[in-house]
Amino acid sequence: MTYRRLVVERRGPVGWIINDRPERLNAYDAVMRAEFPRAWTELDADPQVRVIVHTGNGKAFQVGADMEELDGEAVLQFQETMRTLDLKLTAWHCKVGKPVITAINGVCAGGGLHWVADADIVIASSNATFLDPHVSIGQVSALETIALMRKMPAEAVMRMALVGSHELLSAARAYELGMISQVVDPPETLRDVAQQLAEKIAKNSPSAMRATKRALWGALELGLTDACREGAKHLTSMWGHPDQNEGPVAFAEKRTPQWLPLEKDA
Repeated sequence: MTYRRLVVERRGPVGWIINDRPERLNAYDAVMRAEFPRAWTELDADPQVRVIVHTGNGKAFQVGADMEELDGEAVLQFQETMRTLDLKLTAWHCKVGKPVITAINGVCAGGGLHWVADADIVIASSNATFLDPHVSIGQVSALETIALMRKMPAEAVMRMALVGSHELLSAARAYELGMISQVVDPPETLRDVAQQLAEKIAKNSPSAMRATKRALWGALELGLTDACREGAKHLTSMWGHPDQNEGPVAFAEKRTPQWLPLEKDA
């Protein structure tokens, strides 16, 4: 597939999606919005890819929707997408079953926070900054910040949403608040660190990781008892799977496990 606003690459078992509109701080327009579901689906379906990393080119990771594009027909289409909650921007939106790492390389603002909220793991360069400017331009902060409340204190999210563009959240502070799990220094090593982390994850059973993702993400939609019931279903779905035998045998034999590839329709 060809892309105009994204770079899609493979590096060993790791697939990469790179925002590639640096002249606009990687703000997404209609073209980029259309390319995201294609990119996520392509890498999720590739049997050679076990983990996906998402980052950006230039000095910004993502700054959300391109405000200069949102007029006329474009704004009507964008409004309908929001009204029907038919977003296809993130891995979570596109129901990606493989582990996803978001690597924040610089400014992450507004709609860029979608990918922070919806990734399995988020790391950031030490010079990364976060802000939510919605209210500062007369817009409502809702979807991204609602999702962020799943992973960080509500007051911290509220502060970011209400202070708007008048305060930046540093990578160090984002780490303290649980928004990200690692600060990478020096900043230029971010992609190497992300690749190394992805390769560690890629060593694990693809089927077990997909079932784990379904159990843990599903738990966020339910109360404790119902979440545990659903989690038990995902746990037992692996019973009898060859990977469950391969793991202990490989451990005992002191060798690398030979995991089965993911089944497409599982």
